[in-house]
Amino acid sequence: MPATRSKKQQHSSPKGKPAMLPVGKLLLDAENPRLASGEGGDTQTELLKVLWQQMDVVEVALSIAANGYFREEPLLVIPGDSSKPKEKGKHIVLEGNRRLGAVLLLRDEKLRKQIKATDLPDINAERRAGLDKIPVSIYAGREELWTYCGFRHINGTQPWDPFSKAKYVATVHDKYKVDLAEIASRIGDRHATVKRLYRGYEVLRQAEKHADFDREDRVKSRFYFSHLYTALDQVEFQKFLGIASGTSLRANPVPKSKLGNLNEVMTWIYGKKSANIEPVVRTQSPDLNRLREVISKPASLAALRAGYQLSTAYQISIGDKRRFRHALTTAKEELQQAKGTLTTGYAGEDDLFETVGDIVLLADKIKEEMESKRSEKKISGGGKK
Repeated sequence: MPATRSKKQQHSSPKGKPAMLPVGKLLLDAENPRLASGEGGDTQTELLKVLWQQMDVVEVALSIAANGYFREEPLLVIPGDSSKPKEKGKHIVLEGNRRLGAVLLLRDEKLRKQIKATDLPDINAERRAGLDKIPVSIYAGREELWTYCGFRHINGTQPWDPFSKAKYVATVHDKYKVDLAEIASRIGDRHATVKRLYRGYEVLRQAEKHADFDREDRVKSRFYFSHLYTALDQVEFQKFLGIASGTSLRANPVPKSKLGNLNEVMTWIYGKKSANIEPVVRTQSPDLNRLREVISKPASLAALRAGYQLSTAYQISIGDKRRFRHALTTAKEELQQAKGTLTTGYAGEDDLFETVGDIVLLADKIKEEMESKRSEKKISGGGKK
């Protein structure tokens, strides 16, 4: 059962304590899911570099350079951990890291050079002084803000990338002990997105800990987490991995006996750069659907494992009946297109005329064999009566 909401938690927009804090007393959030999904460390400079390179801080910075900081948009902050020297006496920005990053860069020319933010303008002394302190709303802790951040970035107007969303859901569920159904309800999720994200995140963690998968060893530069959580929502992948929709929402959902299959799935989706293994899933559509078909049939799965291309294994998976129907339908569509472009596309070439003759002969032969099959079926049917 979902946890009972306290009166404090029932507020969709929690109220913080307004203040003006010196920029030097504000820290970028190393636990921010979006920053954590980037390739970087947890020092302030490394976090700022991730912001600059991956999160369009330049747009925010140009706006602040031209207009100043809008006092109507306070940063949402919590007190730093007093037991940690680097956080003592400071506040961590939970919401508004891009804005803080923009202010830090505009105020510090050396920092701009270090981050290579060379396309930002210099601001005059008056504008720089106006950025000495910026408005904030101070909250007691992260748990007080999870509903607001979750709605804003998972199901709202400023979405994070899928992996950042999943990491946030996992943090709220595991650290704050909030039921997944409660998270979904609080952020207005009506499409089981929270459950799909959490399942994907737990399977990813298991693959990295127990199935010899390294996310950083993928082939493509971008990590397409959506490929994984979409696959895990499909019955064929669930059967292949030995999981079920209702019982997989936990840590290490894939049984030990299926960890080899999990490694295969991760390699098929993401490849393995160190071993020069390319992913068979190039795009989610149609490749992920084709892989779903392939792993559900023993013959096509064996072909894929033997090194055949996904397209070849897929043809094996669909069987001769579907291949025959697809081939005839495609041939008809292509011939209709040829007929429609004949007037402007054909200039009397002999080779094209001969190709049409071959098509006619082939079509006649196919028709003859189909008629023979139909006759055999009628005779066979008559004999049973």
